[in-house]
Amino acid sequence: MSRKKLIILSPVLFCVVMAAVLLPLSSSSKDKRKPAADETVEMFCLNDSLTNRLSAFSSLEDMDDRIDMFLKQWEIKGASLAIMRNDSLLYVKGYGYADEEKGERMTPGNILRMASVSKLITAAGIMVLQERGLVSLRDTVFGEHGILNDSIFTAAIREKAKYNITVEHLLRHKAGFTNSRGDPMFSTQDIIRQFRLDCAPDHETLVKCVLSRPLGYQPGTSQRYSNFGYLLLSMIIEKVSGEDYETFIQENVLHPAGCYDMHIANNYYEDKYPDEVRYYMHAGSELHEEYNLSGRMVERCYGANDIHGLSGAGAWCGSPAELCRFVASIDGRPEVKDIISEESVAAMTEYFDPQTYSLGWNDTKPTGEWTRTGTLGGTSALVKYFPDGECWVMITNTSTWKGPGFTRYTEALFRKCRELYSSSLPERNLFSDISGS
Repeated sequence: MSRKKLIILSPVLFCVVMAAVLLPLSSSSKDKRKPAADETVEMFCLNDSLTNRLSAFSSLEDMDDRIDMFLKQWEIKGASLAIMRNDSLLYVKGYGYADEEKGERMTPGNILRMASVSKLITAAGIMVLQERGLVSLRDTVFGEHGILNDSIFTAAIREKAKYNITVEHLLRHKAGFTNSRGDPMFSTQDIIRQFRLDCAPDHETLVKCVLSRPLGYQPGTSQRYSNFGYLLLSMIIEKVSGEDYETFIQENVLHPAGCYDMHIANNYYEDKYPDEVRYYMHAGSELHEEYNLSGRMVERCYGANDIHGLSGAGAWCGSPAELCRFVASIDGRPEVKDIISEESVAAMTEYFDPQTYSLGWNDTKPTGEWTRTGTLGGTSALVKYFPDGECWVMITNTSTWKGPGFTRYTEALFRKCRELYSSSLPERNLFSDISGS
């Protein structure tokens, strides 16, 4: 699986990256501007150097067998695992198939949709903007003094309570949005019909439609998990930064963290990235109406939902290894330089009570255990950061009938493997070892 080398255009960005990560780098070639001769720096991304052979240890064969049995039990085609301790990447392994039809085995260099793990990336982007003085968690979102003060949004609002929604409400799922009429990010077909649209709505149209609906509760008084709220955060990032969401996050969050192979996913198999896996639905899954009301019946993982349109709510794809690198850059540990301040790390991981969502994370316990989950048709992802500094990340390319509940079983697998095999993990750091630095 070969990819084009990254051309980093900004010398300033290059200096920041080298000081922060000291890694061989690579990235997507979004910027088509031809660089000057003294601007070009060629690097390789982490994923290009990751193979299963790097983690072929006889002492961990039992762990590999246990994971293979887990995948077989849940009829999962393939999965990728990365384990980090104290900001050092210890273990990376692909299990099963990345694309069974083509006979391609999973490797740690494959990238996969990470679903709602994307919210952690979006939250970090908001913290970066706050540190630059461009946004505050206390800022209101709508109305004359709101960030998204566009007239099309204001015209759609009938409840004054919507003017009280803040950035922090969105981050903590406390903005008042509910899924009583279906999750607007996953019911595009119904929205097209209800609002008599000619096609699938773009983000602005979708927001206008949802704002015309009543809130489920007063902002800040309760919480309901809201993908729509994180779409709004993605749009806030665009409005404040003046860049499209993907570009801003890549250049200001992911690249400084050492992650060069993360991208906003596309909807169909034929549009996947060169190193991206094929996704599979669980046995018994039925075909669904295509999200744009084309009349076609499609697999849920390929066209039933507008995955690309999820943006910062759930559209990122990447490898577990690079996800570990990202977590290392927002965890407050000294081994890898963080991309956000100590104050921002503390804010993202602050514990209030079991009913309050953390910023970007699903849950952060006072013990120092942090959790981020993600589920979509065709994938399940879990990031588990433990108090002893170990971080385990697994992403699958297959749905299970348990849906979001499947991550509980993955967490149980992590805990058992930690109990049995943590002491056998190699003492090394693949973040630096494979680069020779």
